[in-house]
Amino acid sequence: MGVCLQVLGLVLGVVSWCLQSSSTSSHTWKVRSQAETVTTSSWQFEGLWMSCAATALGSVQCSRFKTVLGLDSHLQACRALMILSLILGLVSIIVSILGLKCTKIGRMAEQVKEQVALSGGILFILSGVFTLTAVSWYAARVINEFYDPFHAGLKFEMGTGLYLGWASSGLAILGGSLLCCSCRRSTYTPPLRQFSYHSSSSGGQNIYKAAPASESSSSKAYV
Repeated sequence: MGVCLQVLGLVLGVVSWCLQSSSTSSHTWKVRSQAETVTTSSWQFEGLWMSCAATALGSVQCSRFKTVLGLDSHLQACRALMILSLILGLVSIIVSILGLKCTKIGRMAEQVKEQVALSGGILFILSGVFTLTAVSWYAARVINEFYDPFHAGLKFEMGTGLYLGWASSGLAILGGSLLCCSCRRSTYTPPLRQFSYHSSSSGGQNIYKAAPASESSSSKAYV
C-alpha cells in the first residue's frame, strides 16, 4: 500500500511540474475583456514575460517587457514565485525517486528512505503553495482592476495560464500529501531473546532452551 501511494504521489508531482512549466511560459495570464469593445476582430493578452496582440486574420505579434525594474511589484513577485516553484518541483522529483521503496540505490536503510520520501513530499507541497500564491495574487490584481471604476487603463479578464497554475498547485499539494502519508512511523522492535546451549556428555540430542531472565541480565552486566 505504501509503495502505491508513493508511486501515485510521484506521478501527480511530475504532472504538476509539467503544468507549472506550461503556466509559467503561458502568454495568457490575462486576456483583454471584450465587454466594452464594439468589434471582436482583435485580441490582446499578457503573461509573465511578454504582451501579445492577435487579429482575426491569424497574425500574432508579441513583445517582451523591455524593463524588469520598471514592472509592477506583483508581476516581479509572481515571476520569482513561479521560478522557485519550478526549482522546488524538480528537486522534489529527484528526492522522491531516491526515497521510493521500489528503488534500490546503494545500501540505504528503510528508515532513511522513508525520511527521504517525506522530504520529497514536503518539497512538493511547498512548490504547490508557491504556485498557488502566485496565480491567486495575479488573479486578485486582475479582478480588482476590472471592477475598479477609477482604473483608466485597459480591462482584462483571467486567462488560461491562471487555470493551469491552479490545477498544477492542486496536483502538487495532493502528490506531496500522498508521499507524506506513505511514510509510517518507525516502530520499536524488541531485541531477540538469548538462548543457552546445553549438550549431554553421552552424545545424545542437543537441547536448546531459552535462558532465564536472571542469566541473560547477569551476562549483560558482566559484558
